[in-house]
Amino acid sequence: MRKLTFIAAAVSVAILAGCQQAPQQTMPAPAVQVQPVQSEIDKANAFFEDTFNRDVMSSPVYQTYMGIKKDYDKWDDGSEERKLKDLAQAKADLVELKAINRDLLDDATKVSYDLKKQDLESSIADFKWRYHNYPVNQMFGTHSMVPAFLINQHSISNVKEAKDYIARLNGVPAVFDQLITDLETRADKGIIAPKFVFPHVIDSSKNIIHGAPFDKGEDSTLLADFKRKVSALEISQDEKDALISDATDALKSAVKPSYSKLINYLAQLEKRADNRDGAWKLPDGETFYNNALKRTTTTDLTAKEIHAIGLAEVKRIHDEMREIKDKVGFKGDLKAFMQFMKTDKQFYYANDEEGKQRYLDEATGLINTMKTRLDELFIVKPKADLKVKAVEAFREKAAGKAFYQQPAPDGSRPGIYYANLYDMEAMPTYQMEALAYHEGIPGHHMQIAISQELEGVPKFRKFGGYTAYIEGWGLYSEYIPKEMGLYSDPYSDFGRLSMELWRACRLVVDTGIHAMKWTRQEGIDYYVNNTPNATSDGVKMVERHIVMPSQATAYKVGMLKILELREDAKKQLGDKFDIRQFHDVILKNGPVPLNVLENFVNEWVASKKA
Repeated sequence: MRKLTFIAAAVSVAILAGCQQAPQQTMPAPAVQVQPVQSEIDKANAFFEDTFNRDVMSSPVYQTYMGIKKDYDKWDDGSEERKLKDLAQAKADLVELKAINRDLLDDATKVSYDLKKQDLESSIADFKWRYHNYPVNQMFGTHSMVPAFLINQHSISNVKEAKDYIARLNGVPAVFDQLITDLETRADKGIIAPKFVFPHVIDSSKNIIHGAPFDKGEDSTLLADFKRKVSALEISQDEKDALISDATDALKSAVKPSYSKLINYLAQLEKRADNRDGAWKLPDGETFYNNALKRTTTTDLTAKEIHAIGLAEVKRIHDEMREIKDKVGFKGDLKAFMQFMKTDKQFYYANDEEGKQRYLDEATGLINTMKTRLDELFIVKPKADLKVKAVEAFREKAAGKAFYQQPAPDGSRPGIYYANLYDMEAMPTYQMEALAYHEGIPGHHMQIAISQELEGVPKFRKFGGYTAYIEGWGLYSEYIPKEMGLYSDPYSDFGRLSMELWRACRLVVDTGIHAMKWTRQEGIDYYVNNTPNATSDGVKMVERHIVMPSQATAYKVGMLKILELREDAKKQLGDKFDIRQFHDVILKNGPVPLNVLENFVNEWVASKKA
């Protein structure tokens, strides 16, 4: 990252030396400049602020996410030269951080110091794995980031910002050239995505250059977005037409050739791909995957241990599901009950606009109801609002079931819970409640929005993340409403369990594929045989495991740790235990590794006992 010089604000104190006037001397003694001593706490916080701001300002994309519009016409530099520069910067930052005397810091700053040191050391250590991933896949990638970013992040409130949008369209060729270079570097190292990835990515890329001005028919996704935003500006129609004309030219001369070039390259790369799915196939793949598990879970759990935890949780949840099966009077075994839940029409809305709108309306209603109950669970609540939206058509086919997009820090954009309504058979109504709680309230929106709004916490912590903490909280948030008397419909409670079961299966399948050489089909079969979810869910999930090794293990590991800490605190505190205070301890420090979270809870318990 580019280094911005940080100048600590210092107040110069001029002390006029008192002297007795002599007849020949009327000039005062020279002023003495006294530089105040900066405490180690101030040095540390200045370092945190400086490095965070520098990193943000070195990334035009991150700037836009943060609501900053300085480099609003640019994309990030994805070159190898930039990666090497970032590595050198991380090493320099670590030297600078270590020069600060940790012993002189207060407890709060020590936590930040330790987290920053860990982040830098991990970043440096993981540099050797920078090519152990697939930069375009069905879950994410430059090909889908470009349109999603322009549509959802690049707002247009004046002519300059419209021209910045056009500049970003014209900048796509350079971004895609760097991407193709990265893909070829990986291919030379034997790192190529499995064959199933390519049709997804090629289809998604073709969707972006479908429609006007690329071919006949309705406006393409990007042209429609640009027209909609420009039409809202208070400028003359001639000015609007000129901007739309420039955007149309950029789409035809820059965006279309870039996507066509990428599609052609991917078609050739696909011929070199195979059907091996696990991380074990990568260079030094076993070491890479073990490191990925460590980073994802922020624990020392091995693949074997995580696999065993998953199997035990699957068994426990199956037993709880049988209790619900018996409660509703279903005749048959659990597998038959799952098949009933999977296929009975009462649990699915029509796959048309009316059915999709009904789903969105009811999900919004669930979140609005939960908003009225937050005082029962929380002391601090987020200022940012939350909206429910369907995943956009251009990416819904390949996107996940549901996800959350954080609000803009300046309040200009709310948090968004995205529901993927492409296949309504993959969105049963009995899972609606748990999904809304996980992605919205009290799940990701509570945790992420509160984190962004924290005061007295360095920005790198407010806007950073540890997957096990974030997704552990999301899964824990599916469970909390059960304790509040929600999920009154036993089928919805089954839905809650089915989603927890899904995350337990992830522990089994992720480690199965990447450490035990399971095939893609073996992973799909495990989901189909052990959950009530649609087969299409199983396919998508296994394909996600394959392109994101270890990521899916975070949810259950994180949830289990939060529950473990809560039960231990309850046991120690008895009547002194307050669920609101417990949640405050979990959320008030922003995302942290699970071992650090455990320290916070232990300190809170000790203070309550005292």
